[in-house]
Amino acid sequence: MNSSTTIASSADLMKLEDVHGAHNYHPLPVVLSRGQGAHVWDVEGKRYLDFLSAYSAVNQGHCHPHIIAALKSQADQLTLTSRAFYNDQLGPYEKYVTEFFGYDKVLPINSGVEAVETAIKLCRKWAYRVKGIQDNLARIVFARGNFHGRTLGVISASVDPSSTGDCGPFVPGFDVVPYNDLSAMEHAAQQPNVAGILIEPIQGEAGVIVPHEGYLKGIRKLCDEHNLLFIADEVQTGIARTGAMLACDHEDVRPDVLILGKALSGGVFPVSAVLADDPIMLCIKPGEHGSTFGGNPLACAVAQAALQVIKDEDLVEQAENRGKQFRQRMEELVTRSELVTLVRGKGLLNAIVINDHEESDTAWRICLAMRDLGLLAKPTHGNIIRFAPPLIISEQQIEEAAEIIEQAVNKVQ
Repeated sequence: MNSSTTIASSADLMKLEDVHGAHNYHPLPVVLSRGQGAHVWDVEGKRYLDFLSAYSAVNQGHCHPHIIAALKSQADQLTLTSRAFYNDQLGPYEKYVTEFFGYDKVLPINSGVEAVETAIKLCRKWAYRVKGIQDNLARIVFARGNFHGRTLGVISASVDPSSTGDCGPFVPGFDVVPYNDLSAMEHAAQQPNVAGILIEPIQGEAGVIVPHEGYLKGIRKLCDEHNLLFIADEVQTGIARTGAMLACDHEDVRPDVLILGKALSGGVFPVSAVLADDPIMLCIKPGEHGSTFGGNPLACAVAQAALQVIKDEDLVEQAENRGKQFRQRMEELVTRSELVTLVRGKGLLNAIVINDHEESDTAWRICLAMRDLGLLAKPTHGNIIRFAPPLIISEQQIEEAAEIIEQAVNKVQ
């Protein structure tokens, strides 16, 4: 089959991926070809409500016209220079994004996991150059259940065997303590040579685990008391997803190092960022870190447009209001269903827990039933279904989605 052959069906396209692609994903069997707002369409033309948003990358909705216009305009002018030269988009974007989030400096990069790796390197450099920890002894504390990506560096702090299996040996210098446990975190913070604490304010991939109120403030206090960097991975929770611009904002906590990605480009282009103030960020000197595509003109134009959409369309408040509406509907479902036992979340990052064990296929079958009824979502950790629609979703569309979810649950039940 050559590249000019027309491939009409979903079955043909899924077979192509199976034959020619690595088997490192297990997608829901649906083949998408178009997206607009809160909807996507498959190659046969069926329309679906998207309740995954590319894992919260498409907060602004699919193919937002202002972001696409910025992409097209910049693509006609200049796409890539590398950082060997200056370009006319990077400086204005850096000014915009640092003022937007209130930090002195930004280090632009491409993917979320690259940004996490950057933050780890930055923390270690700060540990040796500012805090005075002896070379090669710095430690960083992580929370159990974390998901920061799948590079060898970050899986060295993971306890998920699907990420770590057959990948050792791992990067040293990482300590892992239970999530949402300030006592365990305090014990870890007091150990010798600790430089920082790196957590997700809400653990998304773990099943939308929301910590108790005061957890983030407690970590901020520990970092202040022990001269540690508080590093917040807001790749999934940031950019208005949880009903605040950052999930840390729910407790009025300011991280020392902020990691962003996904919706930083509205799902249009790979863009991520690490933000910090001068005493931390300037620990990285010229030539010590970077990437060919980091800070490219196309990414800068797209990211600035994506953030402006968040502000102009007041998507923080939109996420808060529609999230309350959705959780109320799901809590009603809990009272009527034998399968759904719990709903949790903030803003439009939510999950339902299925009354079954992780090895069960019940949640997967519910997702297949929802697909058949016109809604797309995917299980995580076997018995949890995460729901994260674009933030531009309407009140009516939330009601439609809730009806579909209940029908699917009833069908499987």
